[in-house]
Amino acid sequence: MAIHWKDFAPNQDTPIKQARVKARASIVGRIGIMMLSCGTGAWRVRDAMNTVARVLNLTCSADIGLTTINFTCFDAGHSYSQILALPNTGVNTDKLFVLETFVRQFGQKYAQLTIQQLHHQLDGIQKTPGHYSPIMKGLAAAIACASFIFLLGGGWIEMFCTFIGAGIGNWVRGEMGKRKLSTISGIAISVGIAEIVYFTAFKSLQVFLPIAGNHEAGYIGAMLFVIPGFPFITSFLDLSKLDMRSGLERLTYAIMITGVATLCGWLIALIIHFQPEDFISLGLSPFWLLFLRLPASFFGVYGFSMMFNSSQKMAITSGLIGAVANTLRLELVDFHTIPAPAAAFCGALVAGLLASTINRKVGYPRISLTVPSIVIMVPGLYIYRGIYYIGLNEIGDGALWLTRAALIILFLPLGLFVARYLLDEDWRHFN
Repeated sequence: MAIHWKDFAPNQDTPIKQARVKARASIVGRIGIMMLSCGTGAWRVRDAMNTVARVLNLTCSADIGLTTINFTCFDAGHSYSQILALPNTGVNTDKLFVLETFVRQFGQKYAQLTIQQLHHQLDGIQKTPGHYSPIMKGLAAAIACASFIFLLGGGWIEMFCTFIGAGIGNWVRGEMGKRKLSTISGIAISVGIAEIVYFTAFKSLQVFLPIAGNHEAGYIGAMLFVIPGFPFITSFLDLSKLDMRSGLERLTYAIMITGVATLCGWLIALIIHFQPEDFISLGLSPFWLLFLRLPASFFGVYGFSMMFNSSQKMAITSGLIGAVANTLRLELVDFHTIPAPAAAFCGALVAGLLASTINRKVGYPRISLTVPSIVIMVPGLYIYRGIYYIGLNEIGDGALWLTRAALIILFLPLGLFVARYLLDEDWRHFN
């Protein structure tokens, strides 16, 4: 149910610092639930609530999950508890940036306002529309997935079909989200449509061009826009800070989304007789491969950033970080320097170090820069192949692909954790 925040205080013109515990606590809770709705982890939500609570002379204790916050605020001789819940979860990096700026400036800029003025400020943030329409998010997914499939080894045929399939698939998901249809149905239907559109585009090309059937393997790229990068990464970061409830809930949510997407993709592949075969070699020299990986990594991360509602400046910044970090990862694997999981750790570490440096200079939230930068490193192809082979009762092959995927997924947040540990003093300690 919608919460009427202004009902928590009878006199809305009272300065917030002079208000009763109930009114002050409502500000703390509202900021926390708004940040949680942006997709950030429990540690960052709790830190924001604590920052505001200290300014309002409160002590705050919060238990945070994926979509709920249970918290209590204490004052001298009084306390007030609330349980807040979201109807759904999502990601909005631009709103997260605005909220973090609001919290950072709260003591100097907002602590002298009245209750009504503060809620008016938060109303403005909450009602801010997203930067991109479903059509633009569909285009962003098309760019991201087409770049993704090139980095996996696909050529122009796979990229073209993926561009159309992923674009239409994510547009459908966006339209379903506007109508507040359930997350599971949005994932299943959009993945199914993306694969069918890929199949249609591929067969249409075969009518006019002599294309080998091996190019059908790129259909996996058309469904990669559903990769739950934010919950995957924030789950491990929360677990590393002993936020067990939030970490396990986020991990469960990410596994659920991945399972629904891969199972739906497997069923559609059986119907249209597609198989996840190896890509045909592009025949590029190491130099040209390196040269093309840089822009492909940039546009892949740039597209994912737009899907997360990043501003253009933030999306470009994430793209530049991803171009460096992901290209480094791929080059380390190609030259057999280190195994793929260790290369993923190095790529994530570089992304985390660059994001922390930019955070200090510009103020963009680290998580808004790092997650898009390493979503492109998540082995969606490995996960899908694992489910595909298990579905065909080829348990050994399926387990092998899933094990490879699990190792890479574990090392990605570990790289971000180490980067954060090195450059963020607050992250290194507990209080």
